[in-house]
Amino acid sequence: MEDQTATPVREQHRFNTVNLQRYLSGKTRGVSNNDRFTVRQYSAGQSNPTFLIQTPSDSYVLRKKPPGMLLPGAHKVDREYRVQKALFSAGFPVPQPLLHCTDAEVIGTEFYLMEHVQGRIFQDLRLPGVSAAERAALYVSAVEVLARLHSLDLTSLDLEGYGRGPGYCKRQVSTWTKQYRAAAHKEIPVMDKLSDWLLSNLPTNDNEVALVHGDFRVDNLIFHPTEARVVAVLDWELSTTGQPMADLAYFLMPNYLPSGLSLLSCMGSLRGVEGIPSPEDLISIYCRCREIPSSLHQLNFYLALSVFKMAGIAQGIYARHLLGNASAPNAAQFGQSVEPLAQVGLQIAENPSRSGPADARLFLQTAKGQAVHQQVTEFMKQHVLPAQQEVSEYYSKHAHSPQRWHPPQVIEDLKAKAREAGLWNLFLPAVSGLSQLDYAHIAEETGRCLYAPDLFNCQAPDTGNMEVLHMFGTEEQKREWLQPLLSGQIRSCFCMTEPDVASSDATNMECTLQRDQDHYVVHGRKWWSSGVGNPKCKVAIVMCKSKSNSTRNRHGQHSMILVPLDTPGVNVIRPLTVFGQDDAIHGGHFEIHFDNVRVPASNILLGEGRGFEIAQGRLGPGRLHHCMRAVGSAEWALELLCQRAAHRQTFGKKLYQHEVVAHWIAECRLAIDQTRLLTLHAAHALDTLGSRSARKQVCVRQDSAHSRRARRGAHVVHRPSGAQGPDEKSQGQAVRSCKGVNRMGLNTQAALRQTAG
Repeated sequence: MEDQTATPVREQHRFNTVNLQRYLSGKTRGVSNNDRFTVRQYSAGQSNPTFLIQTPSDSYVLRKKPPGMLLPGAHKVDREYRVQKALFSAGFPVPQPLLHCTDAEVIGTEFYLMEHVQGRIFQDLRLPGVSAAERAALYVSAVEVLARLHSLDLTSLDLEGYGRGPGYCKRQVSTWTKQYRAAAHKEIPVMDKLSDWLLSNLPTNDNEVALVHGDFRVDNLIFHPTEARVVAVLDWELSTTGQPMADLAYFLMPNYLPSGLSLLSCMGSLRGVEGIPSPEDLISIYCRCREIPSSLHQLNFYLALSVFKMAGIAQGIYARHLLGNASAPNAAQFGQSVEPLAQVGLQIAENPSRSGPADARLFLQTAKGQAVHQQVTEFMKQHVLPAQQEVSEYYSKHAHSPQRWHPPQVIEDLKAKAREAGLWNLFLPAVSGLSQLDYAHIAEETGRCLYAPDLFNCQAPDTGNMEVLHMFGTEEQKREWLQPLLSGQIRSCFCMTEPDVASSDATNMECTLQRDQDHYVVHGRKWWSSGVGNPKCKVAIVMCKSKSNSTRNRHGQHSMILVPLDTPGVNVIRPLTVFGQDDAIHGGHFEIHFDNVRVPASNILLGEGRGFEIAQGRLGPGRLHHCMRAVGSAEWALELLCQRAAHRQTFGKKLYQHEVVAHWIAECRLAIDQTRLLTLHAAHALDTLGSRSARKQVCVRQDSAHSRRARRGAHVVHRPSGAQGPDEKSQGQAVRSCKGVNRMGLNTQAALRQTAG
């Protein structure tokens, strides 16, 4: 806390400092009866008076109950002490609590003592005196700390009985209604109307329980003297356990207050202040830190509750002013803010569109999609991400051994857990019940870890192959190949690209298919066939060109056929490398030769000459899944960059304070968001228009300038990260191996636009 905000103790809050010094002597290091002992009062602390205590060697902060008659249930300094003690033990940024005194004979009321933390406290939420870039970084660090608070485990903190658990929102409305009415000096009808609306529109899901601060604002935070980092969270009087969204909404509330509302700086509007992130950006950061979906439902309720609560607090401060025991000299100003706040709260409540722009409501998942997304997020957090080190060490150990093609046991164990949890084959709408848009969000989540899609049986190229068999396979083909793939017993590969032709134009393919009575003969070379190195890979879907001249249509000459890899004539030649890596974790990418391979005619998919028709159904969803996984990898990489930029220092400044690094971060953020929105738009088109009609959206998504910028952003993310371990490097490679722009894709897009015109 900054010493200059402390002033002489106000008349109504004076107490016997000699008694206090005598009490602390011997109990607190640095305090003795013979030393100089000064007490000053902080101007902040509208509820519980807060004091700066200084001795020649140390400084402390004391918080006490105010004197006189108090509202029932308020000013619980014992709860503040308990929660700070638990949080400090867990390494959360709070001042260290030193002692708690319940003996009112010492200074007249109950109090507790904590360490004095040096740093910056901004009483004005607009953060004057700092640059726009630092203002943004300070707000980001604040919302990250809030997300960290809500992620803490109550059991490990020994705070299970700290609050009353589920039903938090109903209790909050009831409590603040009672507090307001007990403190009201006159009738304010709009406050009663807002209270009634809140009671009638309680959230449908009020069962989530986390540790909540209750008054989380920028002016209750101490920032590092020179860095954009929170070193202490203050004022835990209103803390309890309950719905964390209420805390987040309270923090965001100033963004929704009208700029013309005449309030104190700690309660005023943030609209139009340069550098302060938008509510949507802060919500996105918060959700990423907590690893939860970013679509928050009934945000208008939580915002309205926050404004109602602020109005109730303002009324309570004014009531203490009337009683003569207010903690702050400006308490009289709060009385005139109650009614305007209530009017704003009611407007937010009755008009949900005020709680966010329309764009923030685009591309929402279904209720089932949200539930599964949440399950996947929790599974990733609890099981997948903690196993990364073990998996990385396994592949590093066997990097030059044939054992690298065999997945480690931990991956097999995680697959079993995912299947038991029902998180299996999520990519296939007919099996999972999820839309393409639902699964796109889930694919992004799994993209944060290289091997995560495999754990849910959602890995490429098997997903595309299973979709092909599901849509176009005969009952016999489904029984022989689809069912084992869906159960995870076998794996598959897709053979399309060839070494001797420009395969970006698929009509160039030279691998031939020739009918020979009740068999087909496949002959040719393929490469970049992914997954072949996995021992479970048993079948390939091969794209071939018919030797028959029955059609002159270039797109009617190709077929897809199922080829078991143990068929005579199938020769797996060699693994290929991508940026020097063989991608053994994915089963690698192989060159395969088909030397007059004979397979039953019943292995043909859909019919001879219908390969491109099948490809339209296969490649659309597969490309979306791949792109969203790349977005997830890019988000992970950007998080690494931001963490490094916030902690690494060069030339006397943090990296994020250098303009070029700030530009890198901004470019990455833009590129990732643009790519995500384009992909979600394509997923929505697939759901509503079908694969054929959504070709334009898929091409735009794949080949736009935005995806070029996304790849450039991935390189930028990788560049300033410095020396990294093998796991981090491999994760970064995943972002950079995103499918690039090709001229055929651009031509397809142009042709589709001309047709549409």
